[in-house]
Amino acid sequence: MASENRLLRRAQMELAYFSGAFRLRQREVGGAGVILRFERVRPARTARFQPLKSREVTPKFLHRTIHALKRWNYDIVGIDEACRRAVALPERRRFACLTFDGGTKDFIRHAYPVLAGHDVPFTLYLPTAFPDGVGEAWWLALEDVIARESRISLMIEGREQHFLVPKASDKYELFDVLFNWMRKLPPPDLSFAINDLAQRYSVDLALLSRGMSLDWKDLAKLVADPKVTFGCATVNYPALSNLRESDARREMAMGKAVAETAFRRDVRHFAFPFGDRESFRRQHVVMAEEAGFASAVSTISGVVKAQGRTNLHALPRIAWDGRVRSLRMMRVLLSGVMFAPVQPTRTARD
Repeated sequence: MASENRLLRRAQMELAYFSGAFRLRQREVGGAGVILRFERVRPARTARFQPLKSREVTPKFLHRTIHALKRWNYDIVGIDEACRRAVALPERRRFACLTFDGGTKDFIRHAYPVLAGHDVPFTLYLPTAFPDGVGEAWWLALEDVIARESRISLMIEGREQHFLVPKASDKYELFDVLFNWMRKLPPPDLSFAINDLAQRYSVDLALLSRGMSLDWKDLAKLVADPKVTFGCATVNYPALSNLRESDARREMAMGKAVAETAFRRDVRHFAFPFGDRESFRRQHVVMAEEAGFASAVSTISGVVKAQGRTNLHALPRIAWDGRVRSLRMMRVLLSGVMFAPVQPTRTARD
């Protein structure tokens, strides 16, 4: 079903591009601009099982994207300028704001050289437990176990469960099931579940987590660059909807405090962990404002409208699917036409 939906959406986008509909409606539905979300930037891999490939782009594609944004006459701006334009009158040129989640080691190896080469501003959102070396990248441990094993056992809701995954298709299906289950667990239950799985299948979760993350030494190299804006994404990167209200406030406040201490500057921008409609609620939008953040970004797709018509503490972002390399598709998405309500068809009688 998911693959069928992707094919249908791609067909709709191709139609919008070749019919010219995205050009005709961009002024009407394109808003003030867009915030683009990227996660991992690294060279393409040949592994058969890559369940997180949709969250990756290659350095070459990032370069092509930035080059295309310049060619399409977008103003590439930082998050502070994006927020200013979101509350101001519309400007002649739309903006594009580049944001990066996760704080992975790949960023400084593969993304930063591209960004520096283009001399463009960007925002990096960090869950601060990971540079400290104590965060748990449970999604990578889950991927590692399923990639290596054909039989997997673990405890789910107090019961021992067993899965046979001999084929790649079985592995993808199990990954989706376990990822969605784990993501909804309260942090103590999630930590227990992934540590239990890691111990059963000899995965060094601490080593894996430290190896994937930027450390403070890496981040110190970025602090001197005036093009970077640091934001935070809590301490441990939990889905806020899984936390008690007091714990959610603490995650926000501590993430901000740790980042400000490390960078010796105000950290004014926040990213909701995971950021989709299931991972945070309306009260968390209010919390972000009360915590002193000037903005908070989600992963809910959409464009940023001008004149204050988009909530600065629930900003939409366009997350690019790394399995798609088409700049045509990106141009259609950035136009806003795919997020606009369908207009009724006029008839001869009308």
